[in-house]
Amino acid sequence: MSTALATATAAAAVAAASSSSAAASSGEKNLLNGLNKLRSQGKLTDVKLIVEDHCYQAHRVVLAASSDYFCAMFADSDMIESRQKEIKLYGMTPRAMGRIILFIYTSMLDLNEDNVEETLAAATHVQVKEVIERCTMYLEEKIGMVNCLAIASLAEIYGQQALAERAYRYICAHFKEFAASADFKDLKLEQLHYILFSNYPIDVSELELLQLICRYALEQQLDDNALHELLHLIKWQYIHYEELKTLRQMHHSLVEEFLPPQDDAESSVELLPEQGPTNMRGMELSLLKIGGFECKGLTNEIMCFSPTKMKWYELTSIPHIDQCNFGTAVLNNELFVVGGAYDVCLKEYIHPFGFRYCPLRDSWVTIAPIQLDRCRFSLNAVGKQHLYAVGGIVEHDDNSEEALRRMSNVERYDIVSNTWTYMPSLQENRSQHAGVVVGDKLYISGGIHLANILASMWCFDTSSEQWLELAPMPTPCCDHVLVAIDNHIYACGGWHETLRESRVLVEHIYAYDIQNNSWRVETKIPAPKFYSGVTSMRRTIFFVGGLDSTESIDRASSETMAYDLDTSNWWHRKDSWDTPNDVWESTCAAIYVPSFNA
Repeated sequence: MSTALATATAAAAVAAASSSSAAASSGEKNLLNGLNKLRSQGKLTDVKLIVEDHCYQAHRVVLAASSDYFCAMFADSDMIESRQKEIKLYGMTPRAMGRIILFIYTSMLDLNEDNVEETLAAATHVQVKEVIERCTMYLEEKIGMVNCLAIASLAEIYGQQALAERAYRYICAHFKEFAASADFKDLKLEQLHYILFSNYPIDVSELELLQLICRYALEQQLDDNALHELLHLIKWQYIHYEELKTLRQMHHSLVEEFLPPQDDAESSVELLPEQGPTNMRGMELSLLKIGGFECKGLTNEIMCFSPTKMKWYELTSIPHIDQCNFGTAVLNNELFVVGGAYDVCLKEYIHPFGFRYCPLRDSWVTIAPIQLDRCRFSLNAVGKQHLYAVGGIVEHDDNSEEALRRMSNVERYDIVSNTWTYMPSLQENRSQHAGVVVGDKLYISGGIHLANILASMWCFDTSSEQWLELAPMPTPCCDHVLVAIDNHIYACGGWHETLRESRVLVEHIYAYDIQNNSWRVETKIPAPKFYSGVTSMRRTIFFVGGLDSTESIDRASSETMAYDLDTSNWWHRKDSWDTPNDVWESTCAAIYVPSFNA
C-alpha cells in the first residue's frame, strides 16, 4: 500500500472507530464511503478474512483501528497473521462477520431478534467495542418476560455483566409472574443464588420468596447443602412473626435452623411500613422532590435524595408536558400524580390526567382521568386501595358554587377498578389547602375559599363517609403541608394575609393533637420560605427549597432544612441535603426506591 493511501486509510479508520453515522462529519462520511467503495470493488485491499466458505476483503489499518483483536494481530510482527494475506476466523458465522465489516466501514448496523446473538458473539470474538455496545443496548430494550432469562444467560456467556444485571433486575421486579412461568424451573442454581445474593428489589414478600425457593428445591431435587446455601440468603427479619408460626409447622429441619427462638420472634422482625413496598429487600426510604420551578423554568423532573449515598440524583420525569399545581400521593409505595395546570402561549390550562410511577420497575402508566379538571387541590392515599382528591381550582362547563356543590368537590379513586367516584362534599370548597391521612380518616385544613384564607379544619371518616368540623388552626393558612406522625398532625409552612392584604409567612410549625382536638406551637421555623416542598421521613420533617420573598425581590433557595421531633432540633447540612438547583413550588414525598439507583 502506498504511503498516501495508508495515511488516508488510517484517518478513515479513526473516524470509523470513534464516530457513529449520526455524528460523523460530512468529510468523514465521504472518506468512509470512498474506502467502502474500494473494499467492495476489491481495490487496494491487503487482507482477506475467511469465515467458513465466505471471503471478505479489507484494509488491515481499518480493521486494526476498529478492533483490539485485529490491532494486536497486525501490529505485532511476531504474529504469523501479520504477514499472511488470508486469515481464517473461527467461532462465528459468515453473516455476523459480514455485518461487522460493514459497520466498521459505514457505521451502519442492522440488528434484529434473529441476528443479534450471532452478532454479539462475533463482535466479542474480534473485540469491536461499538458493535458490542450496540448489541447490548438492543437487548436491554428488548428485555421482557418471554426472554429475560435467555438474555441474562446470553450476557453471562459473553461477559456482559451490566446486561446480565439488567435482566436479573427485571426478573426480580416481575418475580411473581416469572415464578409462574416455565422459565422458573430452567433457572440454574447459581443464577438463583446470584439473584438472592445481589439483594435486588423484588415484587414478592420474603415469605413468598422463601416458599418459592422451597418449591424450586423440591422440583430440582436439590440436596440439603444447596438448599442450606439458599436459605442463608433469605432476609428472615422481613418475615412477620405470625408468618414464622406457619413456617414452624413445616417441620423442615433446615428451615427451623434459621428461625429465631419463639419467644424472640416478635422482637426480631422488622415490620414493613404501612405504605412501604411489598418487600424491603434492596430498597431504601428516600426523599423525592417532584417538579416545581427552577431558574431554567418549570420542570417535570423528579429528583431523589439517597440517605445512604448522601446525594441527589435524577430518578425520573412526569410523562406529561411540563406542569405545576398537581396532586401527589404515595399509595402502596407507588407515586401518583394527578391533574395540574400547564401553560400554552401564556394561557393556563387545567387538565384531568393522572399517572402512576412504580419505583421497583422504574415505569409509568396512565390512570383514569379525574372527573373534574383540577389544580391546587389535595390528593391523599387511604388504606391500600383509594386516593381522595379534595377541592382545588376546577374547570367545568358550569363553575358556579351551586353547580360545584351538586357535583361534589371530593372524588375517590379506586386502584382496582381504575375509576373515580364522587364522594360527600366538603362544606367549604377550597384550594391551596392541605390534607393528610391518619388511619381511615382524612384531615383537611386551611386554604382559600372565595378570596378568604381559612383556618378551619375538617375530618372525613372514610368508613362512615361523614365530614366533621374540628378545632381551627391557630392562624389562617394556605399553601402549607400537613404531615402525620404518631397521633399528631403537624401544619408546616404556608402564609396568610395582614389587614392590608400583604402576604405574611407562617413562622411556626403547629401541632394538632388528634385525641384532644387541640392545637399548640411545636417549634419556630428558623428560615421560613414561600412554596417550600414539605414531607416527613420517619420522625423528621423536611423543608426543601422555597422563596425568600420581600416586597422587592423573590430569591429562590436550594436549602433543605429538617426538624427532628425526637430532639426538637433543627438541622441543615448544606453540602449534602441541599438540592442541586434552586427550586420552589415543588412537592415532596418519602418513598422506597431501589438502592442501586443512586
